[in-house]
Amino acid sequence: MFHVIYDALDTALGLSLESHDLTWHHMALRALLTFIIMLGIVRCAHKRFLGKATAFDVVLGILLGSIASRAITGNAPFFPALLSTAVLVVLHWICAWISFRSPAFSRLVEGRPTLLARDGKLLNEDMRRTDITREDLLEALRGNGIETPDKVKLAYLERNGKISSVSKD
Repeated sequence: MFHVIYDALDTALGLSLESHDLTWHHMALRALLTFIIMLGIVRCAHKRFLGKATAFDVVLGILLGSIASRAITGNAPFFPALLSTAVLVVLHWICAWISFRSPAFSRLVEGRPTLLARDGKLLNEDMRRTDITREDLLEALRGNGIETPDKVKLAYLERNGKISSVSKD
């Protein structure tokens, strides 16, 4: 029974073929199956994976895309490649779980926010250290409804790379 299923999958997906021997229909079916499986894997991941976009989350997204594309193009064995994406999502979940319980681990994998302005004064040394120009900060402040730096109470470069601010009002 297992041989019959494997032979059908091999014929449909070209599992035993080299990448250069795959036809358009092999790759189309691989793409369809990869999409369905990856959608299931990502849905099993925490919502933060797609929402926070910290370096920790972006690295996972890049790795998932890279490995999934190799499964589609035949540059990696199909099912082992998809299994490895599931393993990465589980590792991400474990790291998120540990980060939630350990502030030190969280700082290690996600970093920490950097204060860029306080009480209307721009902190030039911290801005220079994080490569945030005065214009970058002013743009972010305007985007947050703060017209001028003297109206800002606090502004941070957050762990996800966005600038958040609190007005004095």
